[in-house]
Amino acid sequence: MNDLDPLIQEAGAAFDAAPTPAELENAKARFLGKSGQLTEAMKGLAKLDVEQKKARGALINQAKQRVEALLQARREALAAGELQAQLRAEALDVTLPGRKRGVGGLHPVSRTMERIEAIFASMGFDVADGPEIETDWYSFTALNNPENHPARSMQDTFYVDVKDAEGRWLNLRPHTSPMQVRYAQAHAQRHAAVEPMPEVRVIAPGRTYRVDSDATHSPMFHQCEGLWIGENVSFKDLKAVFSDFLRQFFETDELQVRFRPSFFPFTEPSAEIDIAFASGPLKGRWLEVAGSGQVHPNVVRNFGLDPERHIGFAFGMGPDRLAMLRYGVNDLRLFFDGDLRFLSQFK
Repeated sequence: MNDLDPLIQEAGAAFDAAPTPAELENAKARFLGKSGQLTEAMKGLAKLDVEQKKARGALINQAKQRVEALLQARREALAAGELQAQLRAEALDVTLPGRKRGVGGLHPVSRTMERIEAIFASMGFDVADGPEIETDWYSFTALNNPENHPARSMQDTFYVDVKDAEGRWLNLRPHTSPMQVRYAQAHAQRHAAVEPMPEVRVIAPGRTYRVDSDATHSPMFHQCEGLWIGENVSFKDLKAVFSDFLRQFFETDELQVRFRPSFFPFTEPSAEIDIAFASGPLKGRWLEVAGSGQVHPNVVRNFGLDPERHIGFAFGMGPDRLAMLRYGVNDLRLFFDGDLRFLSQFK
């Protein structure tokens, strides 16, 4: 045993007593730092002769190696302790059941659209889908809504930076009525040689766009247009078809339906369609749900048909509003906020 053994034991005890890596580095400085005990011992070699320096230097180096070994052992012990603490904190109980992926469901507006399509399909209507970026002609002119007509003011709103062959900007369709024109044109061409021509019976659901935003309106919303053209289709058929649709959609025969005179450029005569429930929180209140009317002769002509021979009706409704009424939702914007707390109610 030499006189450095107590120092080594003191260093080992100091290292073992250090509870954290930071405190361990402080203990290290006491022995191996610039002013540490072993460093001071090394400085004392200058006072010794050559032979004494060799002997004393060897002892100091051995002591330094033993202290460094003790320091490294404590560092590893502290690191292992931290790792074990982390593993305990992050431990998984493998006996617990695993997390299951949630089951999704259809959006309430999608459910409403599917319901509308199914009801009209049972009445013999086709379902048509088409472009959401449209030309001025299909969006307005073909629907008896010429340029600068005041009826455009609430619809002639969103445009894209592309022009059609006539130099007019393409627009985001404000309604799905362009699909009535496209479908009727294709139908007339396909059955041009057939006599009599089969009736045009179609609905056109889809997204539409207008500058409008509040609790019951959105800049992007859904619309469903309907068209029935034949040689003997009257306003009476419109009332029968749409009244039957509404009673099927809301699953009640007690629903009141009224057709209120109105104006639309593409129909004449025209009517707003209102409903009133016989029970519930909206009992007795008249609520507008659709616009309708007998197709204007100019529009029939733009279909490629003879308005003296082919007549019929058209209607347009908002599936979003029907969804609000069916599910008791009082703010349209909830459908588009993406809040799972709201949407999960409809799974």
